[in-house]
Amino acid sequence: MSAAPLLALDAVTVLRDARPVLREVSFSLAPGERLAVTGGNGAGKSTLLRTLVGLERPASGRVIAFGAERRDEAGFREVRRRAGLLFQDADDQLFSPTVLEDVAFGPLNLGLPRREAEAVARRRLEAFGIGALAGRLTHRLSGGEKRLVALAAVLAMDPEVLLLDEPTNALDEQHATRMTELLEGLGCAMILVSHDAGLVDRLATRRLRLQDGCLS
Repeated sequence: MSAAPLLALDAVTVLRDARPVLREVSFSLAPGERLAVTGGNGAGKSTLLRTLVGLERPASGRVIAFGAERRDEAGFREVRRRAGLLFQDADDQLFSPTVLEDVAFGPLNLGLPRREAEAVARRRLEAFGIGALAGRLTHRLSGGEKRLVALAAVLAMDPEVLLLDEPTNALDEQHATRMTELLEGLGCAMILVSHDAGLVDRLATRRLRLQDGCLS
């Protein structure tokens, strides 16, 4: 008997300015699966990820996460605790003054005492080889450093699923290689939105293509 999907969309349509961005999209993500969603700019890939965690709401269809249909903010708050979304632009994700504060923010929100939350954050930074950045001002990091810190912040929440929106976008070769190695070493399920063919080849166990809001 196959395991129940972690996340699923069932005939979901999302509208923006009364026009469909997603058109009756259906798919599911199984435990341990690494699903790549490819497609051109404006195809709706980021909207798909945002819909899964309730940052976009469907005009029709169902969002199912961790065994339950999610309809309201209370339900999606639980989803966001269990599914970590890495935004395409790290500046949309990092908002605390220092790196350590940014990475510790999620564990603090989960109820950990500050000392424990900071210990979790330091372990994540060390695992990424960027422990020396802990005291740095976030806004003074390079683009590649911000991207790695943003991923560390997501993983500090210990998510069951990763939703990755162009994780190697605008990274130089060194940081893109490091990001790829880090993601390859993770055991959790993930949905990967990327134009990076090399990253998709190394990570994906299944692929779907989004075109004009339709998934195939």
